[in-house]
Amino acid sequence: MSWTWEYAFAAEAAARHLPPAFLTEVEHKAAELVRAAEALYVHGRAHAGHDSKGGDVVVPGGMFTYQIVVRSERVYVLQITYLGR
Repeated sequence: MSWTWEYAFAAEAAARHLPPAFLTEVEHKAAELVRAAEALYVHGRAHAGHDSKGGDVVVPGGMFTYQIVVRSERVYVLQITYLGR
């Protein structure tokens, strides 16, 4: 298994109604988070500690909340907030 990101259920439903340009920004930042998590947690599947706290990321037009689940090698986008431009 390798690191990737995905929308959690509620965020996936919300993403269906958001502008593509905004979602591109979210997806770009989520991919950056994946690369950072992969570098930080080199042995993700064997990780025995706690998962990262996650956080909020501001992107043009809004923000999103994410969570890193190390043993699953996933970054989950939990919530998306679109503020418009």
